[in-house]
Amino acid sequence: MTGSLDKAYLLPRLGNMAQLASVRRLVDDDGKGRGMRILEFDNGSGLRFTVYPDRGMDIGPATYKGTPLAWVSCNGDVAPQFYDADGFEWLRTWPGGLLTGCGLTNVGGPNDAPGGPHGLHGRISHTPAEAVDTAAVWLDDQTFELSASGTVRQSKVFGEKLALTRRIATRLGTAAIEVRNTVENVGFSPAPLMQLYHMNFGWPLVDDGATLEAVPHTVTPQTPHAAAAVDAWTRATPPVPGFNEQVYYHDVPPAADGLASMRIVNPKLGITVRVSYRTAELPYLIQWKMMGQGEYVMGLEPANCYPEGQERIANRGLLRHLDPGERVETLIRLTIEDLR
Repeated sequence: MTGSLDKAYLLPRLGNMAQLASVRRLVDDDGKGRGMRILEFDNGSGLRFTVYPDRGMDIGPATYKGTPLAWVSCNGDVAPQFYDADGFEWLRTWPGGLLTGCGLTNVGGPNDAPGGPHGLHGRISHTPAEAVDTAAVWLDDQTFELSASGTVRQSKVFGEKLALTRRIATRLGTAAIEVRNTVENVGFSPAPLMQLYHMNFGWPLVDDGATLEAVPHTVTPQTPHAAAAVDAWTRATPPVPGFNEQVYYHDVPPAADGLASMRIVNPKLGITVRVSYRTAELPYLIQWKMMGQGEYVMGLEPANCYPEGQERIANRGLLRHLDPGERVETLIRLTIEDLR
């Protein structure tokens, strides 16, 4: 794309801004995803991605200049009515994708903490959003923004009453996505709040020779198995038959703007993808290294907790609660950069 991207230059040259950048509202018409709403973003700068309003406003497949960025699971698109909250059955309906919300009252494995039983990673990713809105507007003469927003309610009679409002935005001329999440306790009793944003990167971005980079920081393996390979946490390998997942907890210090970041660098593709997150609300970065066959993915997951389940986190004295009327906003940015 050549020429200026400002309003005065573009509008005389286009019949409609959708010729260049758009958000399309569609409905899936096949398989397990049938009936599910889909928002397709094309920001005119080589970045394209899909948002699922019926799956907690999660982000599905994403590409940059035709290169896939996200890992997509064997399940493909799955509508929320197939959700099974029992045990680890969450894995049967998880599509993968660029961003999966985990929570809001459990992150990690199944457990029997109060308000449960709690299945793997909670309910929020399988809950449809309401008041879903999209926009494609000039914010000023230089900035054309595409956005989507919606509110997802996790509620139970005699239980938690939490409302998550998510806004996803990208701008013409940039290769970046900004995700702002506001969670409010709309009930009358304190409620547990566990949040993890499961960002899943796949081939060809994740490939032999790709590495993770961040400023020096503390890295804590989740298990003895992960500890045995901690010296290789930065490196992707080719797919390994029978690979056993490795999980690491990263305490990355923030920059002056309050954001910490880690990036995936792929010299063969000549691109890097950076995940930035505000540590005031999301102090932890969880790395999920899964170099298996088919399950070939590197997860970078900003979180307000460790993915160990509500019961264990409570026993460790680390469980966050949201008071009635209290709200908290989190900020995550994903930025793609060309190395060449």
